[in-house]
Amino acid sequence: MAFVHSVRVRFGHCDPAKLVFYPRYVEMISDTVEAFFGDALGHPFEVLHPDHAVPTVQMRLHFTAPSRLGDALEIALRPTRIGRSSLDLSFACTCGGETRFTAESTLVWVGASVRPEPWPDPLRSELISRIDPS
Repeated sequence: MAFVHSVRVRFGHCDPAKLVFYPRYVEMISDTVEAFFGDALGHPFEVLHPDHAVPTVQMRLHFTAPSRLGDALEIALRPTRIGRSSLDLSFACTCGGETRFTAESTLVWVGASVRPEPWPDPLRSELISRIDPS
């Protein structure tokens, strides 16, 4: 049950060698999370963010191959665990079947006080339905 977000590597993603500069992958992951909430869950950030947010509190990346200017990347996002206010996600970025990076992150549902709060029941149910039980 992966959500897949497509990204074309642009000039602004690259260093002078025309390879993706590694912090740009973090931006791509963030864009994938935002697309997941909006496109897959029906909770776009522009609706959530006036009084709630889902900041990333932890992230780990493993780079396996470089990406170059013009590459068409596919970033697959999978929810792996949901807690009271946290959500673990895994990511796999590929291009033409080759893995470019994998990543794991943890998000936290926070309210206007920027303190963790329990996930709202409808959103929690939707997230649980997307976690692979195996």
